[in-house]
Amino acid sequence: MRKMLFTIWVLISILFGLGGAFASERNPPAYSGTFDWQTVRVLDLDTSQRIALAENPSIAAAQDRVRQAMQRVKQAQSAYWPTLDATASYSRVSLPQSSLLRFQPIPGIPGIDDPEDYFNLGLQSNWLLFRGLARKYANASARAAERGSQEAERDARRLLVASVANSFYRAQLAREETAIVEASEDFNRRQAEDAKARQRVGTGSLSDVLNFEVQVNAAKSDLINAKRSYEVAMFGLAALLGIPESCFPSELELVRLERETSEELVPPAPEELIPYAKAHRADILQAEQTVERARQDIGVARAPLFPALNFYASLDGERLGDTSFEGDDFGDTLALSFSYNLFSGGLDAARYREAKARRDEEKKNLANLTNNVVSEVRTATARVAAAQQELLLQRSNAALVQQNRDLVEKEYAAGQGSLVRLNEAQRDLVTAQARLALALVSLRLAWHNLRTSTGEIPVSVAD
Repeated sequence: MRKMLFTIWVLISILFGLGGAFASERNPPAYSGTFDWQTVRVLDLDTSQRIALAENPSIAAAQDRVRQAMQRVKQAQSAYWPTLDATASYSRVSLPQSSLLRFQPIPGIPGIDDPEDYFNLGLQSNWLLFRGLARKYANASARAAERGSQEAERDARRLLVASVANSFYRAQLAREETAIVEASEDFNRRQAEDAKARQRVGTGSLSDVLNFEVQVNAAKSDLINAKRSYEVAMFGLAALLGIPESCFPSELELVRLERETSEELVPPAPEELIPYAKAHRADILQAEQTVERARQDIGVARAPLFPALNFYASLDGERLGDTSFEGDDFGDTLALSFSYNLFSGGLDAARYREAKARRDEEKKNLANLTNNVVSEVRTATARVAAAQQELLLQRSNAALVQQNRDLVEKEYAAGQGSLVRLNEAQRDLVTAQARLALALVSLRLAWHNLRTSTGEIPVSVAD
């Protein structure tokens, strides 16, 4: 009867063990392919962020950490089930000569074989029935750690999306500055050609021709620097997108900088955004899971203060001379043990107090993080409002400077304006257009930083 019970026990242990092994196969590693750049000719921000989330190695590493946490949960769950160990041994024993002399052969009784072969087989199972709910708290702690790693992965996505936006807007600004400088070069080249034509008919001077040629060369120098800035910005963007060698295909272009929308000029309300940030910022949610994990670890640290109840079963066989085991060669053991530590030098109590102190620390860290997030949202809101005002100012100023340059150009063509004034008007126009482009990019970046501070990831790239 005891052997039958033990056999049933062993079968249950094997089935649970196999079930855990098969369960681990239900979470295959995430696949990250290589993006097909043949499908993209003009790169916009949404596409850039999608590519970065799919290809950037930091996101893949964060996903690996999530899978590690999932397996730690399975490790904690395994403590609920009994262990099952199989053993086998072989030994060859040679008796000393002095012992053999004491055992002389007796007629009718088999003698002692020397050396003798011993074969052993065993199957042991151990099951912890109770240990102060240690397994319950360990499982809850592991699950909190898993949720925390998931929030950490979301936070890594949030920060990566923000980094891509920063890099994308810098590259877009560099491209806009390149277009501004190219337009200035074309303007001065046209003026140089007109000056040469006037010189040929005797109504213009060589100094005017030389002036505009100098301005063309200055524009070319600015164009070299603008193209270099654009190229450097694109290298940084390519690195964030996980592109090998950090280099885009040569035929790829960035989408042009578009005019602001009416929604972008609506002032944000921080009092509405702060509650959203507290509820959705992944780093806050991760910190909350850290607090929960520390709270469950208190239960784990308290478990050794309770008694332990353990069940043990074994099936052991021994055979002399050969491996032809039979039923009579096996014996079994069933045992139920109780243990309670009476004194350990204060070790368990110190661990318990340490766990409580860690929980209190994590609570304070969470409160500090929440305050920082609120400050970050308020700061980002103020920057959006300032960027809105700056954009309106620069757009109005750029229109005035454009109108002034056109008037000065007409006056110069009619012989009523000076060359110096035309040069100044053109330089003012280039500066005003560059400031307008910077103001527009700053507004877009301020809005994106505000959404990042609230924990919002654009819907188009959230999945």
